[in-house]
Amino acid sequence: MHELSLAQNLIEQLVRLAAEQHAGRVVKARVRIGPLAGVVVDSFGFGFDAVKSMFAVTCETVLELDCPSAGYRCLVCGREDDQRKPADAPCPDCGEKGKQFPVGDDELILLQVELEGEDGDKIAG
Repeated sequence: MHELSLAQNLIEQLVRLAAEQHAGRVVKARVRIGPLAGVVVDSFGFGFDAVKSMFAVTCETVLELDCPSAGYRCLVCGREDDQRKPADAPCPDCGEKGKQFPVGDDELILLQVELEGEDGDKIAG
């Protein structure tokens, strides 16, 4: 399950950020998982929750996930739809059948981090 190692890497990154900013804890981490990233979102969240308790600075961190859906592009005319059509459904623009290709990013990106200082003040992140 590579989701666990991805979660471990994220936690390690959050711990480093907290240390660099002299933060007492990581309050929230917002992550975007692209539709073609090959990540099982529930497994990633489970792994994050399992690993975050290993560090005092992340033990209460809230994970917010942004998981956009994939789009689908006709390989003949380039029309994009946000829903996959059955293989026998013709493209509304060119009429070709079964020529859809999924599109979207394949990245896992840390979008935002909310840190709290050792004195309880919020630190911009």
